[in-house]
Amino acid sequence: MIEQGFVYSIFGLNVRCNLGIPGIASIRILHAVSPVPGSFSFTDQNVQIYLSPSPHGFESVPRGSEEPGYTSAYKDSSGEPALRIWKINGGQFLRLEYFDGTQFWLDREGTSIWATWPENLTLEDTATYLLGPVLGLLLRLRGVTCIHGSAVSFGDCAVAFAGPEGAGKSTTAAALAREGCAIVSDDVVALQEVDGCFHIHPAYPYLCLWPESVEAIYGNADALPRFSRNFEKRCLSLEKQNLRFEARSLPLRVIYVLGERRPDPAPIIETISAQKSILALVANTFATNILDSAMRAKEFESLGRLLRHVRVREVFAHEDPGRLADLCRLIREDAEGMDAGISGLHDAGVANE
Repeated sequence: MIEQGFVYSIFGLNVRCNLGIPGIASIRILHAVSPVPGSFSFTDQNVQIYLSPSPHGFESVPRGSEEPGYTSAYKDSSGEPALRIWKINGGQFLRLEYFDGTQFWLDREGTSIWATWPENLTLEDTATYLLGPVLGLLLRLRGVTCIHGSAVSFGDCAVAFAGPEGAGKSTTAAALAREGCAIVSDDVVALQEVDGCFHIHPAYPYLCLWPESVEAIYGNADALPRFSRNFEKRCLSLEKQNLRFEARSLPLRVIYVLGERRPDPAPIIETISAQKSILALVANTFATNILDSAMRAKEFESLGRLLRHVRVREVFAHEDPGRLADLCRLIREDAEGMDAGISGLHDAGVANE
């Protein structure tokens, strides 16, 4: 029996936690194991999470001198930053504090996370931070290149969707899931390079959608439940919706960068230059605010190698949400055409730069 009570396989890591994490019961493992067949792991893959209230107390939460590290440009309704990050003991630990009082501590090596939250919040509220930005930050501390996006599988390969907030990454993945694709990851796409090939690690079996995205896909914003009463986004549970979750780590075939929505003839896919591709990827990597100069240089080199093996295309969805099915058809034809050695330019909706 695991001392910490719960062990999960997330992003190629064995994540041990003192409490059950809401929404991911189906990826729990009963003992520390090697990755599933077809997968692989990061070196020293164990991560420990301590969630309050803890039977062991919080005497081990990192303390010490703090210095400001990051302040979010996003503000809450009262004008307070949505997130602040401090460095503790010269950067040996990081402390994150969200506008609602939820706090996380991470060690510099990315092996431990501690979390606390105020009495008016719940474990479900805390999990919305933990399974997205906090684990994404931990991966960056471990040197893992992460894209802010979503990913689905096409057979034995994966395709990823990148773009700014609200571009439609999760919406596109959810729509493809309803057409039979398996979800690999949402919000954070963790990459690992193995023998010159880049793979995506599976995350967790749900998608996080804004109400308008739920309405576009299901016809009613209330078709899916909220994650918690304090969180506006809806939870698309793959298990409850009879959709597929991809538990394997898969090679990445193509990254679709989502641009602004357009009128006809959208949806369209355009090939882009290597220079524009690298700029798009750098702009859409995850948690860049905590990278020092050495980490940024390493990431830039990694993305440069990625472009030699993974195609990057720009996608423009139609401004009418009702045309989402057309976007899915176009992406499917483009991605599947690559299997046959076709560049995708045969489709009338695909334009060359």
